[in-house]
Amino acid sequence: MSNEVRVWVDGSLVGAHAPSLAALDHGVTVGDGGFETCKIVDGEVFAADRHAARMDRTLAGLGLPALDRERLQQGIDAVLADGPTIGFGRLRYTITGGPGPLGSDRGDQGQTYIVTAAEVAPFAETTAVATVPWTRNSRAATAGLKTTSYADNVIALAHAKAKGGTEAIFANDRDELCEGTGSNIFVVVDGVLRTPPLESACLAGITRELTIEYAHEVGIEAVEETMPFTVLERAEEAFLTSSTRDVQPIHAIDGRELDAPGPITTRVREAFAKASAADLNP
Repeated sequence: MSNEVRVWVDGSLVGAHAPSLAALDHGVTVGDGGFETCKIVDGEVFAADRHAARMDRTLAGLGLPALDRERLQQGIDAVLADGPTIGFGRLRYTITGGPGPLGSDRGDQGQTYIVTAAEVAPFAETTAVATVPWTRNSRAATAGLKTTSYADNVIALAHAKAKGGTEAIFANDRDELCEGTGSNIFVVVDGVLRTPPLESACLAGITRELTIEYAHEVGIEAVEETMPFTVLERAEEAFLTSSTRDVQPIHAIDGRELDAPGPITTRVREAFAKASAADLNP
């Protein structure tokens, strides 16, 4: 597997470690921007239209102009064509507020567009997660937006890894189950598949959305409901969803072992695999 990361910035392919952003870009100085991470399957971007629609929601929430789809597609085409076909990988595009002053005020030079792509190894068959003491702020201006302000996630993930997990699970400020650092979480309680609602301040995950749809299509009820954070102590099954995880069963939560994959998780994972293989842009 190649470790090469292909990078395109504002119209040009650049070296992965070459200088390519202004020092005063708002994405660097204050984390002012949004991004999307998409799965690459045989050289194509999975669920491209849904990702673009979510980017528009993030940009609107940040008060930035709507996505320039033609400009973005130029970058996507450039990185996908810059080498051998990527069989399984990650494509990330980032849009920042562009160059600005040394402060929270924005400049007037337009946005910066960045597209990257790389081959990645599939995630492990199952995973362990750990809870963290920090919370998501359900009343934050950026609640539910996929922004570049990711320091909370960096800290939480390092904490989870120190506890033996590969993902951190957050509560929100009401002590309700919320999400992971880069994933959504589903649990099975009393035989019913459940996941936090968007009102919990979790990200509106593309894979989360599709998992709910695909589960319904095969007759599995998937309930979006508010749950106390302590639900993790009694969940019978649990799994994570994200663009490159798809549906990943959880075999341990804070060291408590779970059946992984359990029967409901197995059915959901099979439904997701079948439906996503049949339509790359659902």
